[in-house]
This record gives sequence, C-alpha cells and structure tokens, in this order.
Amino acid sequence: MDYLLKTEPSEYAFADLQRDRETVWDGVSNPVALKNLRGMKAGERLVIYETGDHKSAVGTATVVSVDAADPKNPRVKIKAGKGLGTPVTLAEVKANKLFADSPLVRQGRLSVVPLNAAQYKFLTGSD
Repeated sequence: MDYLLKTEPSEYAFADLQRDRETVWDGVSNPVALKNLRGMKAGERLVIYETGDHKSAVGTATVVSVDAADPKNPRVKIKAGKGLGTPVTLAEVKANKLFADSPLVRQGRLSVVPLNAAQYKFLTGSD
C-alpha cells in the first residue's frame, strides 16, 4: 500500500523534510488517519501533499519504521525522497477518474490517505 500524507507548509513543508532527511510523522488525531498510520509498514511509499495555498502533491518519502505501541499516537518515521518535477494540484486530482472514490477527494480533511498503485503513479509519474 502507498499513502499520501498531508502537511501544512507553514508548519512543516516538504522542503523541511528534505533538509531534515528523516522525521517522525505523528500528532494525527482523526481516527481514520490514525488507523492508516498504524497500518503502515517499513518500505512503503509516500506522497507528501502540501495544504494551504499550495494544495498539491509536491514530493515523495518512504516509511522507515512504525511504532504503534500507543494506538492513539502512532509514530511513523519517514525518510525524504525526491521532489516532484511538477506539483500535482488538487484540481488535477479531482479531474482524474482514478480518484473518484478516493478519500483524498471524498474526505478532504483526512490527513493520511491510502493510495493504490495507479494513483501513486499518477501523482509521482513513476511506478
């Protein structure tokens, strides 16, 4: 499974992740997002999506490890990948039928969204 992680760039932008190389993704409170975090496995691919004024997928990352000992605050360590050559906007996502049933479109406030392989490929341009 692949996932999309939403972040507010004024709080923690993809550029911050690239600078830090690794970070712990935690502080999520939505029950569905928490379930998605707890379900992650090392090696899974991530797309980083910046909210706010950007509203676009901007880069990739990889799950390094998952500590779900506290189910209300799972701590997922992620490693920065590459920036996307061209960010993929929310408007482009909404216009693509691959995302018709995606929580990214249907549950706009969900901060951790599962992606299938076709959705990941659309967002990143790679398999």
